[in-house]
Amino acid sequence: MRVLYDYQAFSRQFYGGVSRYFVELARLLSRLEDTEVKILAPLYINHYLKELDPGIVSGKQVSQAPKATGRLFNIYNRAATPRKASGYHPDIVHETYYARKPVRLRNNPARIITVYDMIHEHFPDYFPGWDKTAATKQMAVARADHVICISENTRRDLLDITNVRPDKVSVVHLGFDSPQTQDAPTDPLIDNPYLLHVGIRSGYKNFQRLLEAYAGNPRLYKHYRLVCFGGGKFSRTEEQLRKSLGLAADRLVWLGGSDSVLTQLYRHASAFVYPSLYEGFGIPPLEAMSHNCPVVCSNGGSVPEIVGNAGEFFDPYKIPDISQAIERVLYSPDRSSELRRLGKDRITRFTWDRCADETHRIYKSLV
Repeated sequence: MRVLYDYQAFSRQFYGGVSRYFVELARLLSRLEDTEVKILAPLYINHYLKELDPGIVSGKQVSQAPKATGRLFNIYNRAATPRKASGYHPDIVHETYYARKPVRLRNNPARIITVYDMIHEHFPDYFPGWDKTAATKQMAVARADHVICISENTRRDLLDITNVRPDKVSVVHLGFDSPQTQDAPTDPLIDNPYLLHVGIRSGYKNFQRLLEAYAGNPRLYKHYRLVCFGGGKFSRTEEQLRKSLGLAADRLVWLGGSDSVLTQLYRHASAFVYPSLYEGFGIPPLEAMSHNCPVVCSNGGSVPEIVGNAGEFFDPYKIPDISQAIERVLYSPDRSSELRRLGKDRITRFTWDRCADETHRIYKSLV
C-alpha cells in the first residue's frame, strides 16, 4: 500500500500541531512492511521533516522563507505535484489541510481528509470576512472518500453542520509526546505561586473571562500571580483591561521562549487553567498533566473528552464558575494531588502508536 501526504501543512507551518501529526504518522507507518510512505512537498518551510528518513520526503526546504510566501509556494506546489507524483502511483492520498480543489493524479487514488475542529463554523464572528476556511473545509470533506476527526466531539459537530454520511467519518485521537526538555532549568522562573495559561488568548480562547475571574477573586489575586506563556505579548486592549480591573502590573506576567521554559513553568505552577470556549482536541492540558501540574479547564468542545476525569471543570461562559473551580483545586491539597495522579494515567491513553495503528486500518479498508 502506497500512501502520499501532500504539501499543504508543510508549506504553511514551520512548526505546529497539524504538521507534527503527519510527521508522526509518516514516521510510524513507514516502518510497516505493507506500507510505503511519501511526503510530497516540492517547496516547504517545515522543520519537523528533517526528523524523517530522507527517502520519505520529496522536496526542498526553504528555511528562511517568510510566511507571506506560503501562497506562492502553494501555487508552485500544486503545479509541480502531478508531475512529481507520476512515478509513485499512490493508493491513498491523505490531504494535510483543506483545499478547494484536489491535486489531480492519474491513477485516481482514494482520498482522505482530517478535520481538526469546527471552530470557524461555531465562531464565525472571531474570523475576518476573507477567511474562507469553513467553505473550503466543506469542499474537501465532500470529495473525500473518508474523513478522520480527531475527537468524537468534532465528529458530532461535523455531522450536525454538514451533510456528510456518518459511515464516511471515523474518530482517531491524536497522540501526545511530552516535549524533550532535558535542558529545562530547575529553579522557578516566577518567585510567587502562580496560575498558568498557555498559548493564544484572543477570541474563543476566552482569556478575558479568566482575567475577570482572577481579578474578581481577592483571595486568588492576593496569593497567586497569573502567568501567560506564548500567544504574543499583552496587547494594548489586554493592558487596558488589566488596568480597568485594577490589577497591578506585577500580578499579570507574560513569558515567551522555548519548550524548556514552558516545561519549567508547568512543573512549578500551582495549576494550569484552560478557559477555551471550544477545542477540537486540546494538547495543553495533556502537556500540563505530563509535568505533574493539576488541570482546571473549560467544559467546552472536546475538552472533557480528552481530559476525562483528570480535570476540574467549569462553564467557560460563567466567570464565578471559573473562579470557584480554581479555588476548589488551589485550596484543597487532596484534590490537587488527586488531579496529578489522574493526569499521569490519562496521558497514557494518547499515543502516536495508537493513532498510527487506527489510521493504518482506515487506509487498508479503502484499498
